[in-house]
Amino acid sequence: MARRRGWRRRRNRRLSVAGVVLLAVVVISWSRIWPFVLAAVGLAGVGALVWWGWRTHREIRRKDAAFRAEQRVLDANRSLEKVDKLHWRDFERMVAAMLREGGCTEVEWVGRGGDRGRDVTGVLPDGRSMVVQCKLFATHRSVVSGDMQRLLGARTNFAADVAIFVTNTRFTADAERYAQDNDIIAIGRNLFASWLKGSRLEHVLQTGVGGQGDRKHLKTWKRTYAKPRSRRRKKPAS
Repeated sequence: MARRRGWRRRRNRRLSVAGVVLLAVVVISWSRIWPFVLAAVGLAGVGALVWWGWRTHREIRRKDAAFRAEQRVLDANRSLEKVDKLHWRDFERMVAAMLREGGCTEVEWVGRGGDRGRDVTGVLPDGRSMVVQCKLFATHRSVVSGDMQRLLGARTNFAADVAIFVTNTRFTADAERYAQDNDIIAIGRNLFASWLKGSRLEHVLQTGVGGQGDRKHLKTWKRTYAKPRSRRRKKPAS
């Protein structure tokens, strides 16, 4: 232990001596080297400016490409039948484009693993920040409350003002209660269809909690999309 402390003292002493010698050389030779120092600082400044401009240009091009891709998906899928056949990534891009069309700003599709419950982020027209989770399910499936838990965590983790859950299918009654209890705006199939056809975003958001439609709509949904029950064959009488 003592040897280690002694080695550290000798190393620190050598570094101090080297620093003093270097400072003395700089002071003595300053009249000769200052043009080179000034040129090096200038080159470093120009390099930093070029790097910043390149990074900014690349970010602008990336956002523009993302915007165009999202808009292409939206323009090509203006019906629920087409939406149901989308890849989940395209569904998320489509929701991002719809939010942008509705007047939201700073909209960004996260769209990668480890999104921590947020598929789209942005700022609503009224200035509130939002996190959005999107679920593209087979039409016979329903969103359950467990699917919403990560979104609730994302709203807390990212200090967002609003949490929005968008799906192409419906919510179970338990999921609707979970959304109402936790102030999650839940946009289900019928409300999404209305939004897709041109309903204003503010109307969709106001209707969003429990936006399933009336009982007649629910019966129609079940009749159209619910899986048929398998009929058991009766055993022949012996």
